[in-house]
Amino acid sequence: MVNVKSRREEISNSLEESSMLILYSGKSPVKSADETYSFSPNRNFYYFTDLDIENAYLIICKTESKTVEKLFIERNDPKLARWVGEKPSKEHCSKLSKIQEEDIFFSDELNGYIGDTLSRSNIKNVYLYLKSPHWENMTKEKLIAQKIQRLFPYVSINDVSTKIAELRTIKDEEEINNIKKAIEITKEGIMNIIRNSKPGMYEYELEAYFDFSLRRNGVKDFAFKPIVASGPNSTILHYSANNRKTQEGDLVLLDLGAQYYYYSGDISRTFPISRKFSPRQAEIYQIVLNTQKEVESQTKPGLTLFELNEIAKKSLAESCKKIGLIKTDEELSKYYFHSVSHFLGLDTHDVGDRNIPLKPGMVITNEPGLYIEEEGIGVRIEDDLLITENGCENLAREIPKEIEEIERIWSVS
Repeated sequence: MVNVKSRREEISNSLEESSMLILYSGKSPVKSADETYSFSPNRNFYYFTDLDIENAYLIICKTESKTVEKLFIERNDPKLARWVGEKPSKEHCSKLSKIQEEDIFFSDELNGYIGDTLSRSNIKNVYLYLKSPHWENMTKEKLIAQKIQRLFPYVSINDVSTKIAELRTIKDEEEINNIKKAIEITKEGIMNIIRNSKPGMYEYELEAYFDFSLRRNGVKDFAFKPIVASGPNSTILHYSANNRKTQEGDLVLLDLGAQYYYYSGDISRTFPISRKFSPRQAEIYQIVLNTQKEVESQTKPGLTLFELNEIAKKSLAESCKKIGLIKTDEELSKYYFHSVSHFLGLDTHDVGDRNIPLKPGMVITNEPGLYIEEEGIGVRIEDDLLITENGCENLAREIPKEIEEIERIWSVS
């Protein structure tokens, strides 16, 4: 069972005295007219409440004498309920969040509560998650911050993103199990794609096998938009149109992930649509695979993601020089232009500072690649690694990636 109460205690302990923390669950963005996209909760709100609900707020007030937790949820509308169903009840939200029912209110009472609390108490600091995507300049949190500063200019507004990231980067046992399950489902989808692939299929047909595998396991959403990149598309890092017709001799680069209780798997595999690697494809593939193994062998607590990328670059550059693809280390950037790793968790590109030393309980990706545009050859191999006391555990070790293993998939299907 998710111990959200202990998570709230941890974040509360990290706050200054006389502080208020406000977290918002988010709402479904408008798609067009009266259509909306499927709702996906703000991961910070979900992390501290285990609630998958729209337009809700968690407030934690910390003073010298006590810490108070309040939850604000949408009020049920009987007329609207006939169309879309009832809103989650206080009882339901209390059961999941471990917040007492008497401390759960309705969202239309939020402004009054914040105003009364800031007016009558000695709150000096308000914490909100103010880090936002580059395309979203004015978030709900920033609007709340502006209003508080206007009405209570003596209150200090603080960004809580770093404090939350410090907690979320270390996964507990249940989080690790959720990631393992996401990877297990991802494996099934990848194997279904490869087994059913043949030249002439469209990339979206291959993607459909992954979609089916997720849904048969009760998973409705991808961790991220699937990448099914064939031939020249395999050299485009985040290609996701998935609309090309595959041709004899193509490599197909898959970058896919299932989402399980909002925890992500993130796996890449590259395979020959003609069921056998050409000598050149095998040469490039083996370079990437050897680099991936080298990075995994050196991954351990104390290193940073930046340092892991330097290991990957050194390995790739040495091998590429041996086969004459490049002459100097600097030329590698033409064929390898991303980082080998990122944090993984409730977000695929999860929170965490790339420059902090790795610690046990962190989960990261290991994804070197080579993208040779002039040859239409793109290879990426990605596994997910759990940092342990002395090294790492490969959570995706059961997904085939050796050349012989991949070519054997069709013969045993």
